[in-house]
Amino acid sequence: MGSVVLSLDAELGWGHHDLPSPPADRVEAGRNGWRDSLDLLDEYDVPATWAVVGHLFLHDCDGRHNSHPTPEEWFARERRAWSDRRELRFAPNLVAAIADADADHEIGCHTFSHVEFGDPRTTPEIARAELVASLEAAAAASIQPEMTSVVFPRNSVGHRDVIAQCGFTCYRGTSPTAEAFGPSAIRKIGYLVGSTPPLVEPRVDEYGLVDVPASMYLFSFEGPARRAFELAGRDPVVAAARRGIDAAARRDRVFHLWYHPNNLVTDGDVARLRAILEHIDRRRSEGGLRVETMADVARRVTADAGRPAPQSTDALSSQTDAPSSQSKASSASADATSTAADATSTAADATSADDDR
Repeated sequence: MGSVVLSLDAELGWGHHDLPSPPADRVEAGRNGWRDSLDLLDEYDVPATWAVVGHLFLHDCDGRHNSHPTPEEWFARERRAWSDRRELRFAPNLVAAIADADADHEIGCHTFSHVEFGDPRTTPEIARAELVASLEAAAAASIQPEMTSVVFPRNSVGHRDVIAQCGFTCYRGTSPTAEAFGPSAIRKIGYLVGSTPPLVEPRVDEYGLVDVPASMYLFSFEGPARRAFELAGRDPVVAAARRGIDAAARRDRVFHLWYHPNNLVTDGDVARLRAILEHIDRRRSEGGLRVETMADVARRVTADAGRPAPQSTDALSSQTDAPSSQSKASSASADATSTAADATSTAADATSADDDR
């Protein structure tokens, strides 16, 4: 049976806080896009993996995060320009709404403050701190989700050994789209001429984690070209997504779609998501297609491989001063991976991010 996976990078302001000029339309659309996504996913009963930035679990903070090993200026926008923009920095009620939804969503980890793990400036210490802070923020929340999936900010893969040590079981790997379609402009032409986005094959990597690669970003065909096609009553992204969904059902493979709630800026953006979810629901009702979360895929793949899911090890608790009520955060210990091993892992993981993000 084929599978469709939908993952969302739920970040509000944190997805743009490090940019010199954050895109105002995307920043301001985050909360409405979040609610619209929940409503549509409930309407079509499509469960998704919501990869939430850990800071959004918080109700308040001083904006300094003195114990966090990132450079001092990393949280500068939170302390200064956005000091009075709580709606961009905190979202415990929106996170709780994911757990309260009718669809059986998964809440995953998008790091604590949207640090790019594949960036060579991101040390193992920073990676650990980001993951532990996320786990602890989730543990302190009223819903206390069991986070097992990781989505890397900007699809910048790195420090997978640290992720495994923290007890996560899977991550969203980089898309094979580049290999399938070539450079970005050629891939977009592929949408127009009827190419099918790539189906993916989740696998257990060398760290025991399940790599669930992305197939297609739902907002990769934008700007004047999109507007021109919409005037003609066409949306090439919807057509391409439908081809991918149909191919997954025919070939018993996985088709992994992703987007950000803050991509839903206009009515046309919401209409695009609705059209895709409607097609998923129709094909599922016809048989031969299921909808899975990333955690569902990880459980299935590890079971098929005849191996248990990764277990957390004692490698991280010394990276944070705050105790956690959840097993993953509390099980982390002070036995950090050696510097040489971390350097090797970082180099191996420093894959380029998908340019459509």
